[in-house]
Amino acid sequence: MKTTDKNLHGRIALFPGSFDPFTIGHDSLVKRGLTLADRVVVAVGINEKKQNYFPAEERLAVIRKLYADNPRVEVRSYQTLTTDLAHEVEADFILRGIRSVIDFEYEKTIADVNRTLTGIETVFLLAEPQYAHISSSAVRELLFFGKEVSAFLPERMKIEGTHIFLT
Repeated sequence: MKTTDKNLHGRIALFPGSFDPFTIGHDSLVKRGLTLADRVVVAVGINEKKQNYFPAEERLAVIRKLYADNPRVEVRSYQTLTTDLAHEVEADFILRGIRSVIDFEYEKTIADVNRTLTGIETVFLLAEPQYAHISSSAVRELLFFGKEVSAFLPERMKIEGTHIFLT
């Protein structure tokens, strides 16, 4: 997908998602993605029609702070097709996580469409077994019922009500 200066930036992985909230499973994928690429662009999708639990600005701020000391991780928002963003950041591939067969079926369809549209490949990483049960939607449901969710979040990430931050 790269068009210019391929050697200047190295291999770039685009890791898109809503990250509502960003979990230890997502963090694991970023770290493992860095073994496959020189840079990982964590792209927080913004969809004004979708109701999110946490404000987009907070999700972005928390993920940026989480990787503030890692120059190989870029965090940005986007409101376009993922393939358009992949072209913009000159991504070599899209990075996605798979927790189950259900995830695979869903992600494969999207990967096939993306490849057909632009030729970009999607690299799937299987969730590490200890994270396979963790999803943002499960965390949101636990929060809805007032349950403690810190075991599912990266260290230093805290939630109070409908606000998320790093300590």
